[in-house]
Amino acid sequence: MTTHNLPWNPPPAVDVEALPVGKWWDAVRAASIVGERALKTLGDETGAVIQDKYGTLYWLVAVGSATSWHLRQVRVLTELADESTYLGVPPVSWTTGPRSHWRVPLGPGRYLTDAWKLREALAEADHAEYGP
Repeated sequence: MTTHNLPWNPPPAVDVEALPVGKWWDAVRAASIVGERALKTLGDETGAVIQDKYGTLYWLVAVGSATSWHLRQVRVLTELADESTYLGVPPVSWTTGPRSHWRVPLGPGRYLTDAWKLREALAEADHAEYGP
């Protein structure tokens, strides 16, 4: 797959690479049970999604677009003032598990997820799974 239109290059097809969040994108991490439901809700409106070997899902969102979220089983990964945060990014060719892979592969028009739509889908999933 050609990724020349991205502001960064996914790792070569060798291994997962730890890339800094907050440079090209932030990431939203959701536990499997909430993430799966949100992924269904988003449907074709989701951007690329990484799934790690434990089933946790990670959406890439614009830097600074997902702040002050208070949802159970969800964490926003962003650059912090006093420490660096990294996300394990698999090679673009890894599109199946069981190791970390692109659950929703990068592609033309499929890169960042709209943070507002993602938050709404995760909030709906949170309430469905855990109640108000």
